[in-house]
Amino acid sequence: MALTLCLEWDLYKNLYGQHLAQEIMSEAVSDFLRKDSPDRPLVLSFHGASGTGKSLVSSMLGRHLYGSAMGSPYIHQFVPTLHFPIPERVQLYRLHLKRWIEGNLTTCARSIFIFDEMEKMPLGLIDVLEPFLGPSHVVFQTNYRKAIYIFISTAGEEVINRVTLEARLSGREREEIRLQELEEGITQAVFNNTNSGLYHSRIISEKLITRYVPFLPLCHHHVERCARRDLCQRGECHRTDVAMAVANAMSYTPADGKHFSSTGCKMVPAKVNLYL
Repeated sequence: MALTLCLEWDLYKNLYGQHLAQEIMSEAVSDFLRKDSPDRPLVLSFHGASGTGKSLVSSMLGRHLYGSAMGSPYIHQFVPTLHFPIPERVQLYRLHLKRWIEGNLTTCARSIFIFDEMEKMPLGLIDVLEPFLGPSHVVFQTNYRKAIYIFISTAGEEVINRVTLEARLSGREREEIRLQELEEGITQAVFNNTNSGLYHSRIISEKLITRYVPFLPLCHHHVERCARRDLCQRGECHRTDVAMAVANAMSYTPADGKHFSSTGCKMVPAKVNLYL
């Protein structure tokens, strides 16, 4: 319970403009960790534009479970361009990935597996995970139901950005946007996008994803808050002038309204370096 409360506080304090991600992650992780013997693994699919907090939330979860982010031996991150760079070798990658998952689940049933940049994942590779994600009690001689899987992708960002923009133009508060407005559109966008590693994947068609987690595009004041956080980490909390300059220096879309940061908070540290 203490762990989930700490995660909730971290999400509330350090994740900006993402009420849906805060709510979904707090609920999903809390429900999952509360069960001594869950009936299936926790499978989370993060969607949204670059710089909106997807990797940050993955790091938060790792840190609160194991006291570190990517440094723990029980947290495994896969990046397609690094781990699966040659599409023609997908069958070999499938074999290696299956063995890697089996071996690490034997070592630690509560392992976390993070698959980043899913839009660059070779087609067909990720379906090798299907037997690990379902409700069976034992697969490959180990109880695998305590594991956590996270898929990170920009697929679906067009749906998320459109709904967020429509809400803003209609005068709705950002926090009024609900998951029900986004989930079906994200699912279809991911399943039917040939640039998605989950293109026509049985992981989706068999409904093996526990929760879809949308990350909304960030506004000017969210970018400013990111800059303030970065400055405080450098012991420069008082430099509100730099935070404002960084937010003003970002590019915003769409061209006729300039409501949302084109790169979220991704470029903030580099911009802070420039203005300090």
